[in-house]
Amino acid sequence: MSIPTVSTFGFLKNANRILKNPLPFHHENFMKYGDIFQVHLGFGKKIIFTRDAELAEYVLQKNQKNYQKSEIQTRHLAKYVGHGLLTAQGAHWAKQRKLIQPAFHKSYLSGLMDTIQKAIDIEIDRIQPNQKIDVFPIFNDLAFQTVVKSLFSSAANKKEINRLQYITEAAQKMLVKELRQPFKRWWFYLGGSIKTHLKLTREARDILANMVAERKQTGKKHDDLLDMLLEARYEDGKPMEQKQLIDEILILFTAGHETTSNALTFTCQLLAQHPEYQIRILEEVNAAKKQDLEPMEFVMSCSFSQQVIEESMRLYPPAYFIDRVNVEPDEFKGISFPKNSSILMSCFEIHRHKDYWKDPEKFDPNRFSGKENHSSNYFPFGAGPRKCIGNNFAMFEMILTIAEVISRFQIEIKSDAIQLKPLITLKPKNAFLKFIPR
Repeated sequence: MSIPTVSTFGFLKNANRILKNPLPFHHENFMKYGDIFQVHLGFGKKIIFTRDAELAEYVLQKNQKNYQKSEIQTRHLAKYVGHGLLTAQGAHWAKQRKLIQPAFHKSYLSGLMDTIQKAIDIEIDRIQPNQKIDVFPIFNDLAFQTVVKSLFSSAANKKEINRLQYITEAAQKMLVKELRQPFKRWWFYLGGSIKTHLKLTREARDILANMVAERKQTGKKHDDLLDMLLEARYEDGKPMEQKQLIDEILILFTAGHETTSNALTFTCQLLAQHPEYQIRILEEVNAAKKQDLEPMEFVMSCSFSQQVIEESMRLYPPAYFIDRVNVEPDEFKGISFPKNSSILMSCFEIHRHKDYWKDPEKFDPNRFSGKENHSSNYFPFGAGPRKCIGNNFAMFEMILTIAEVISRFQIEIKSDAIQLKPLITLKPKNAFLKFIPR
């Protein structure tokens, strides 16, 4: 069976539109061709797009050994953030995953909950009540501060944190330009844009190296993620080398704050549109607070808050596509995939597919009450062995944040329909809300 194809001309004709927002282009082609199509980028390069949940499950889980991440992450992103968990492949990835996994186990994260809560409180204090504000910058800072303080406790000063945040986001914007306009990559190199951003990432690495060196020199224990990473040992008893440690920290910054800030913003926008769910969260949070629970117990008791976040990530998955390349030729449902086929699985489209979800455009947190199993068509953190290692960290942080926001404020919508800005992750645009103190 042949795959329907969008020509190189069709791609170039839509290049400017794709640069701004590729989702309408994807959707139009899915509606025209069905659940799978391919795009000719020119020079013999093709990308296969799919919204078939069975194919996604097959690639990510059932036959995952035949599929690797594409050059989008292993080469293009890696040149900015190094070869950490997100960008590593094969034996190197497996070795790092085994080493780092304990740092993100629920039992260890429970010891970080007070640190996470304090970081959340400080940033929510910045919300200006009774005013129309774009909430994304607040949640972006909140998520970044949460990662930094969970990693470094109080070791990082504000100037360093701000610089790290700026570099992380600047590198991502440069990467988006490279990926959306591959025909201009030569110009980005000759014009010096890529060189400039690589210089920025070297500056970030120097900042982090100094912070790590200071921690080693003092020898003081903070019981944070950095301590865990420094104390971790491979099977041969050796610690992580400095370069690898910096790579992993950069990955945590890049992947650990961006997706969370996006999800929190979309969640608050959706709650503003549905005040009845704000009331349910408030009742749940107040009931939990009366019990004087430990932070982890509190999080576990906020089941409806979690449902709201899960439904928000269904409609607006921060990681809105997942990419893989097959090592050997493969076949699925009569479709042949030659060796080294680039496959992009659209979580955004899978999560809104009418074959998988009832009233897919409707915001309904009750979908995740536990009555139905959505594991085969719901991929907010990926799936299979390479499922996001920080999924528990992110979910705990988001539950604590939404609980705190709703306990302090009633949220009102102050913009029209939810607007999107798809970059490496699915970002919100013009997320103007009003927070009324309770």
